[in-house]
Amino acid sequence: MRYNLITEKFPREIVLLKGKNCSYGKCKFCNYTEDNDSNVNNLIKTNTPVLAQITGIYQILEVINSGNVFDLDDTTLQMIQSIVEEKQIKIIYFECYLNHLHKFEQIRSLFPNCEVRFRLGLETFDDNFRSYLGKPFTYNQLASKVETNYYSVCLMVGIKGQTREQIVRDIELGLEKFQQITVNVFVDNGTAIIADADLKRWFIQTWAKKLQKHPKVELLIDNKDLGVFEQ
Repeated sequence: MRYNLITEKFPREIVLLKGKNCSYGKCKFCNYTEDNDSNVNNLIKTNTPVLAQITGIYQILEVINSGNVFDLDDTTLQMIQSIVEEKQIKIIYFECYLNHLHKFEQIRSLFPNCEVRFRLGLETFDDNFRSYLGKPFTYNQLASKVETNYYSVCLMVGIKGQTREQIVRDIELGLEKFQQITVNVFVDNGTAIIADADLKRWFIQTWAKKLQKHPKVELLIDNKDLGVFEQ
């Protein structure tokens, strides 16, 4: 499924598009790169009918792909532009990796009548643990740029090697520094990173209800909760 209409918390339309090879591609927990394709014709063939389903019902659209917005081909980006104008989309979400921070205005310029909100897959504020996950950057060195340019971050919980204290700190910092956060409970996916069943159980029992009610949090207990997936 590559299109879904989210009707409850944070109502929006969401599409999962096929992208080129991930420009980063080093996250040890990620198997979404299996959806990548270097053949642009295949990307357009997949993405065209998905984008055609967008109605503009909420005037809010989220676009995700197996990488980030700069891994989409030019034709797909042009289709998104046309749909945003035609359907009078007022807010659009894209994922974007840190290396492309200097190019954010390129994307914003494509949507002059639309608020562009960028999400970052931060995973954790703990530099050592994030390095273990395959994202070795020091948050404090980039904090001002990240907090200024990104609307929200995605955090992961329930991974072998994490601690309860680390998870609590991540949630507190995310709520303090960003307008929204997405909290993803990790699901084993065949990568080297492994879920911690006890930690997940503690988190769901202790935090799930609180976060589901929090106005700034989207909680994903399963990686299919957004209704878009190719597995």
